[in-house]
Amino acid sequence: MKTTVSLIKADIGSIGGHIRTSDEILDLCKKKLQEEKGKLLIDFYVTRCGDDVELLMTHESGVDAKEIHSLAWDTFKEGAELAKEQGLYGAGQDLLSDAFSGNVRGMGPGICEMEFEERPAEVIIAFMADKTEASAFNLPLYEMFANPFNTAGLVLDPKLHDGFKFEVHDVKGSRKIILDTPEESYDLLALIGLTDIYAVKRVYRKSGEISAVASTEKVNMIAGRYVGKDDPAMLVRAQSGYPATGEIVNPFARPFFIAGWMRGSHRGPIMPVAEKDANPSRFDGPPRIICLSFSMKNGVLSTPVDVFSDVSFDNARRQANEMADYMRRHGPFQPHLLPPGEMEYTTLPEVMKKLESRFEKL
Repeated sequence: MKTTVSLIKADIGSIGGHIRTSDEILDLCKKKLQEEKGKLLIDFYVTRCGDDVELLMTHESGVDAKEIHSLAWDTFKEGAELAKEQGLYGAGQDLLSDAFSGNVRGMGPGICEMEFEERPAEVIIAFMADKTEASAFNLPLYEMFANPFNTAGLVLDPKLHDGFKFEVHDVKGSRKIILDTPEESYDLLALIGLTDIYAVKRVYRKSGEISAVASTEKVNMIAGRYVGKDDPAMLVRAQSGYPATGEIVNPFARPFFIAGWMRGSHRGPIMPVAEKDANPSRFDGPPRIICLSFSMKNGVLSTPVDVFSDVSFDNARRQANEMADYMRRHGPFQPHLLPPGEMEYTTLPEVMKKLESRFEKL
């Protein structure tokens, strides 16, 4: 039996600004998915990271299944209506259309899905981020699947020793390329270091099995205007032919800078936190990420382990706060402020238009 795991997320309304989804919206989403458990769905888990609702679903319908995407869309639409009734901020923000067209791709929500034959002991790790760009997973994915200083299995485990294949998307040029590691590691790094252009979409074993998938939808490019940061999600398979859980989560023990934060226009550190602490408030941040690790059998999900609640990530949180202090000192100056081509929210064109007549040739 092939099992599909779908993680679909959207910002449909938040309490007190861009901080967190309401419990009532989460309860509504759980009720909607519960109605389909044993029908469309095998199992599900609903949570939130900051102001984003996260729907994790298992089923047998395959990737891009109309009925699954329709369920997610209807759930988000009902949740957005409740958000309006509650007077929440940004109600329906990520829902860019009134009409479902058979697939939520290009309609605002972020999507990552994978289909595979289950192993006897299947481990699925779900990462969910808020206040950050679509390519925020480029660096950690490289470390998980291509850096032996992070993933000892690349050296020690015969099942990992041949390396992995990275599917990289040019999110501005609407094209993709697949690169092999370790053979093309330098070529891969030359691309994915340019996080405003390239995003790792999928990672595969050399034999073809899916290893990881991330959402790479850039909401502002879909909408043609600022509607919020992309806030990506990611699914990763662990153990038995893949990096160990500890190797997969280790990259987040050292905070790194990403684009996003306030108004989607600033660089800041991504902070690993427990589910309950995913409430970005300071300057709408710092950007947050949560990590839930599941065991799965015949599509049924275990109770998750809230990985970043571990005290071993306390130092990462301390470092992230120090990095946030440092960047905030720059105020409206780069490198805290993103360059014009990367900002999702800017009055610069209006300012330049107003000042244009006052410029003089040197």
